[in-house]
Amino acid sequence: MPGKKMLEENELFEKAWIQFVEDGTIDRESLRPIIADSWIRSRRYSVDPHSSEVYAELSEKALKERYDELEFVFDIAKPFMDTLYKTVGESGLIVRLTDRDGYVLECFGDELVFENHKTLHLYKGTNVREEHIGTNAIGIALAKGIPLQVLGAEHYREDYHGWTTSAAPIKDEEDNIVAVLSMSGDYELVHPHTLGMVMASALAIEHELKLERSNQDLKRKNDHFNAIMESISEGIICIDERGIIRDINLFARNYLRVRGAEAVGADIRDIIHRDQARKILNLAKAGERLKEEEINFGTQRSRKQSVIVNATPVSEPNDPYKELVLTFRESKDIHNLVNRISGAKAIYTFEDILGESHEIKEAIRLAGLVSDTEATILLTGESGTGKELFAQSIHNNSKRRSNPFVFINCGAIPRDLVASELFGYVEGAFTGARKGGQPGKFELADGGSLFLDEIGDMPLDTQANLLRVLETKEVVRVGGHDVIPVDVRVIAATHKDLAKEVERGNFRQDLYFRLNVMPIHTPALRERRSDIPILIDFFYKQFSKGIGVAGVDITQSFYNAMTSYSWPGNVRELQNVMQLISSLVEEGSVLTSRHLPEYMKNNVRDDHTTEVEKKEVRTLAEIEKEAIQVAIQANKGNLVKAAKALGIGRTTLYRKIEKFGLTV
Repeated sequence: MPGKKMLEENELFEKAWIQFVEDGTIDRESLRPIIADSWIRSRRYSVDPHSSEVYAELSEKALKERYDELEFVFDIAKPFMDTLYKTVGESGLIVRLTDRDGYVLECFGDELVFENHKTLHLYKGTNVREEHIGTNAIGIALAKGIPLQVLGAEHYREDYHGWTTSAAPIKDEEDNIVAVLSMSGDYELVHPHTLGMVMASALAIEHELKLERSNQDLKRKNDHFNAIMESISEGIICIDERGIIRDINLFARNYLRVRGAEAVGADIRDIIHRDQARKILNLAKAGERLKEEEINFGTQRSRKQSVIVNATPVSEPNDPYKELVLTFRESKDIHNLVNRISGAKAIYTFEDILGESHEIKEAIRLAGLVSDTEATILLTGESGTGKELFAQSIHNNSKRRSNPFVFINCGAIPRDLVASELFGYVEGAFTGARKGGQPGKFELADGGSLFLDEIGDMPLDTQANLLRVLETKEVVRVGGHDVIPVDVRVIAATHKDLAKEVERGNFRQDLYFRLNVMPIHTPALRERRSDIPILIDFFYKQFSKGIGVAGVDITQSFYNAMTSYSWPGNVRELQNVMQLISSLVEEGSVLTSRHLPEYMKNNVRDDHTTEVEKKEVRTLAEIEKEAIQVAIQANKGNLVKAAKALGIGRTTLYRKIEKFGLTV
């Protein structure tokens, strides 16, 4: 029951309300300033103090939308509202939660209370802002952002004079009102500590909201961080000072073929070689980093494979060593990157091989048929016939085209270094070996093609190792013991007759049979002489463009002389000759057999050639151009006399001079 003082105060409120409603006069001695100001606002809003109408009410759909929008607050507020209701429910009080726009979205209370106070519109979906129902605790809490209790006749609308409400705003971390918690009931049933209970509950809800927001932010950041970790195409493993795995990302799990639950808590020494693990842990405990170290990873389910590792110790202010973060990438990925940067890739295709002869077309046809298989290919032919061009074209026409194409000339490397170049070596394998060792060409070509040029010059002991690699698809570095799996397609080439080299004991017979699965002969230039004019035109156009020479005609005598030459150096020699000629020929001149290098003139075939055939055949244009030059020079630049000497008109002479690009 309310005390005597409270009843006396309510009588004063009632008198002040009657006076204000009748003439608008405020009794500020009887009213709290916040109530007086609210009455004035209510009058300004044209709220009818005698009305019981509802001016703002939500549809079921709109109510649900607002409820869903504020669901994160309800989830936290409901336990507190339930506690309040259970505490005072028997006293006929109701607990409500209102959104920032003044709509009641949740309420707890006895159904009898709602039934007995229908005119107060206490149910969900009604709006209790001052603009709609005048002075009330929830409306003032929304307007001013403060907790307060509005007693009986302090309400602006008369139908609320028997009602008392305690309300407190619920704010977010930026001090914005997100909702209002309130407790309402019959004026005579209000407890003096009701407002304190509502305020305490609102503050507790605020605290939980901020904590939840903080947890959500932390979860969001963790999820974002984990998403980044899981998407990185690099292995990441975090271990503690004992070597126990604390975290491992998707790449590392897939690479090591382990599940996250299985890997976390495992000892790193069970995943990588113990001596390597010991080295990593010792360095980390000393506070030192490990950079670009090549070690072998593997589990019981996966073969040990070479990876490049970085290890970074993570410390705290009072703990010099807390955890160690290992990052690693497969060695072959690093090798592929090195190959791309260093240009270890094939650039030529079958379209780049020039020629229309049957011999070259047959070689291209065979190469095209086997390019998309995994068969080992042996390219045979003289030096300069384009074996590397064929090798690159085969690679680019295969499924391996996007992977490395690695080249090694077996005849250009010192015999004692061929093995280390092919298979790599470990640190300390021999005097001068690099620290950390070095991968061989097979490792660099992993996933792609390895072109072994001049394989006939390979030492016998290296031939034995090569045969083993071709059969097992595994390499062991010089000086090492670890087996490294490789997926490489070998394309070999030689200018030697390997069958004869086998007979002489210079080449292993078993390796010869292993390489000679698909032999392809690249024809010598003298075997396809009809292609020589095509190559002449191509190389002349290529080289003359580079040095800025234009307008040079090529005579048939030049083609004939070039075609009759034996070309011991094949296409490479022809290319060099055309480069030489292109750099020496003058602009506007005509290429004839006289432009051939001296060593070729003595070797041009002239058997069964008559004296007439030996004479150079010149085109009419050549003869006409030379005659005009002679006439102009003989008449000392006088074009009238020159035209007369030639028996042509002056206009015709001008046209001819322009046609041949002559300088007068």
